[in-house]
Amino acid sequence: MTEVHIFSHPTCALHEMGAGHPEQPARVGAVQHALTSSAFAAQLTFTSAPKVHNDALARVHPPDYLAQLEDASPASGYASLDADTTLNPHSLDAAKFSAGAAVAAVDWVMSGADRRAFCNVRPPGHHALPDSAMGFCIYANVAIAAKHALSTFGADRVAIIDFDVHHGNGTEACVAGDARIRLYSTFQHPYYPHTGVPSSAENVVNVPLPWGADGAAVRTAFTTIVLPDLRSFAPDLIIISAGFDAHRDDPLAGLNFVETDYAWMTAQLVAQAERSAHGRVVSCLEGGYHLDALARSAAAHVQALLETPSNGDSIGSS
Repeated sequence: MTEVHIFSHPTCALHEMGAGHPEQPARVGAVQHALTSSAFAAQLTFTSAPKVHNDALARVHPPDYLAQLEDASPASGYASLDADTTLNPHSLDAAKFSAGAAVAAVDWVMSGADRRAFCNVRPPGHHALPDSAMGFCIYANVAIAAKHALSTFGADRVAIIDFDVHHGNGTEACVAGDARIRLYSTFQHPYYPHTGVPSSAENVVNVPLPWGADGAAVRTAFTTIVLPDLRSFAPDLIIISAGFDAHRDDPLAGLNFVETDYAWMTAQLVAQAERSAHGRVVSCLEGGYHLDALARSAAAHVQALLETPSNGDSIGSS
């Protein structure tokens, strides 16, 4: 029976950026409740994430930036990193547990303990640039995880698939030009952070979607662009930037995905992982700001991670 390992840490709920901020502590609780109360909860193993080690951070972020974050972390109150990103006294630890979850998930699936893992963590990471925080993000979690897989386990090819509504500009900046990593990003365009068109490097496949695009549009994008290229790349690990803010109920953007769309995309990625990566998939929470939609979508995503197609065929195609 396939199982999914769920990595999280209570400190992720202590990071908060002020009343009314959409990237709120309740996000991780909503996802946790959806998973623990699901019909498939018995197939999930919940584990406390460790803090990330400095050597894993240093593969992506330069020492000056890491030192600046330590200096900026407040003993009380708030410290602003950019217009959307603020530290409270717990935020930097939360970011270290978030990145640590991504690294631990790679350790878990690459060691053969289980083939699938989901990181229910915040702050998210896909806007974090090598040398600066941005867009709610402090450390580039999935880029850190990918570099860790390459350096520690000798992975040859790591694919990152980002289906958040916002372009994963931070991840792109961290991995562009590294032929061992292939980044695929679907996102609303034009929209924050106003990047991604054109793609910055040959190892980056950006797929902009217009305002109002729905599940049919992203399925077409996957079927015609993402999946053929991914199959050719044949990764030995797949990492997902799982943002659920393209949901039609989400207040921050204008795409119209629903839970079944996230399940379908996940199923296609699982199928590819079965073909080329011994089934190994690591997923990290990014966006998603309507709590009910986030919870439902994350549950659909994790349930799809549990499914194993026969002979590496696509599943969930309906």
